[in-house]
Formats: sequence, structure tokens, C-alpha cells
Amino acid sequence: MKKLNICLLITLLSAIVNAQTVNKLNDPSIVAQHKRMTYERWGDWRPYPKYFLGIQTNFAYATVWGMWAPKRNREYKRGEDIRPLKPTGLQNRRLMELKIEELEANKIKTSADTIYNRSVQDFAHWTSTFVDADPLWLLYYKRMLSPVRNFPSTPSNYSDWKIKDEKTYEIMKSTGKIKYLQEELDIIKDKYRMSRTMDMPRGKRFLMYHETLIRWRDFERSLRAINDKTTLLLTYRNLVKDKYNFKQHTSKTDEQIIESVMLKLKDKY
Repeated sequence: MKKLNICLLITLLSAIVNAQTVNKLNDPSIVAQHKRMTYERWGDWRPYPKYFLGIQTNFAYATVWGMWAPKRNREYKRGEDIRPLKPTGLQNRRLMELKIEELEANKIKTSADTIYNRSVQDFAHWTSTFVDADPLWLLYYKRMLSPVRNFPSTPSNYSDWKIKDEKTYEIMKSTGKIKYLQEELDIIKDKYRMSRTMDMPRGKRFLMYHETLIRWRDFERSLRAINDKTTLLLTYRNLVKDKYNFKQHTSKTDEQIIESVMLKLKDKY
């Protein structure tokens, strides 16, 4: 323990002595070199020359910048200003290039973020997952295409087809009109289904909505026209049948037919 205390005391005394004997180094040549390597100025070639009768007497100058100096020292002194921190210095150019690269990187990042955001928006417009949330669908096409959505895919009776009565439906069916209408209805339903379930650009989707709507209106006009024509035909047929009392099947003989005609005409002649 006594030896340890002695060692600590000796170490402390040595540190105090060394601190008192350290002097600040202030070499003018080194200071001049620092100034040359910064932004201050190019020059101040210390140590300075000294002449006596035209003879160089400063040995330090002769060995650093003078005739005994290395060739690279003399070329350095006679060379151009190579301060790295001068306005056009190498270090400043590197810092400027670094700043330009940083600005370009920010531009690229902004462009990449814009492309990413646009891709996300395009994906939301392409995918069929979000079709129900589209404002134009909610404001217009949802209401306008609701008849297509609610109309049965395979109507099986006159009520499903919105036809006047069963007899009109049977005549339309026998004449092939129902088959034609069913084919047109299948096309409309398929187009509507594809516009709602397929992934496509938003503009293409609304074009399909519009085409479906136009075709549905044509289908409704065709259905009404065929229904009205068939109803008119049935009405005309019934009028003719009542007027002339036509019968498809009769059990009367020729004599009975002549007798009935004579009874109808006897009061007219």
C-alpha cells in the first residue's frame, strides 16, 4: 500500500513538471503553410531569403525554397494557386458537386415518390376492388344501370319480361322474338358484368358503363315495340274474328250452314 502511494505521487509530480515545461509551438513557416492551404491567400513563402553581398545567407530558405531545395518545392512555389478552399478550389468544387448531387437526388426521390403515388392511384382505378367507391359510379351510373342489374338474367314468363299477358308472351315466343331478346339481354348482362369485375383503366370502365347503358336503352325500346306490335296484332285478330264470327272447328253440315245464313238474311230482302 505504501509503494502504491509513492507511485501515484511520482506520477502526479511528473505530470505537473511536464505541464510546466510544454511550450506552445508557433512556427511562422507552418502558419504560412496553413494560410496557403486555406482560403486566405497564396504566398508568404517563409522562411524569407537573406543576402550579404549578393550571396544567400539564410540556410533555411536555401534548403526549403532556394537552390538547395528539392525540385518539387521550387515548382510548388512557382506554380499556380492550388488552395483547395479558394473560391474555385478543389475542395469547394467537391462540396458544390456534392450539393448538386444532393439536389439531383432529391429531384429523383420526388419523381420516384410521384410515380409511386401515381401508380397507387392507377392501381386503385385499374382494380375492380374499389369500383363501388368511385364518385362517378355513385353519382350517376349506379342509378342509371340499376334496371340492368335488377332485370332477370333468364326471364321465364311474361311477368319477368314485363309483357302484357301470357298470350302475348306465347306469340312472341313462337315467332322467335323472345329468343332474339334473350340473346341481346345476354350481351348486355355480360358487358355489365365485365365492366364491374375486370381490371381495366378507369376511363375504359366508364366507356363500358356508357355502352351498356346505350345498349340497354335500345333493348328496352325493342321490347316495348315488339310487345306493342304483338298486342296490336292480337287485338286486330280478335276484332276480325268477332266481326265475321270465324270458327276454327265446326260440326255443322253444309245444309245447316246454309240454313243459318238464310235465317240471318231473311229480314234484309
